Amino acid sequence: MQISRTGIIVNVEKYAECFDFYRHVLGLPILFQKSELNFELCCFEFLDSYLMLESGGVADVQGKSVKKSPVKIRFNVDDINQASKHLQQKGIKNVIEWYDWGSNINIFDPDGNRIGIRDDYKFKQEIMNA
Repeated sequence: MQISRTGIIVNVEKYAECFDFYRHVLGLPILFQKSELNFELCCFEFLDSYLMLESGGVADVQGKSVKKSPVKIRFNVDDINQASKHLQQKGIKNVIEWYDWGSNINIFDPDGNRIGIRDDYKFKQEIMNA
């Protein structure tokens, strides 16, 4: 099997809010959108992959636990402090967590799906040292 592209599909209940979050807070470019009767989807560019939002999910405004949502969407950034400030300016409260392996911000999208933002510098070092 030769895989030509990878993607992640996230079914969401709060489609409009999630669309705004991924488009305007995280700044993902739109590849395409579709809307049919009670079904909506948007496919975002996710570097060499794609992240597709589809309606039909179940939201948890308190944030989904690992048990409810074992997948976390990870965004690596060059400057974790700048990312934190950007999120705060967009109304997303966050805390940078510092570890010996790097720094991380854990937040939720409007549906409660887990999002991780990580300092890419330490991540690249780990790859080079592997």
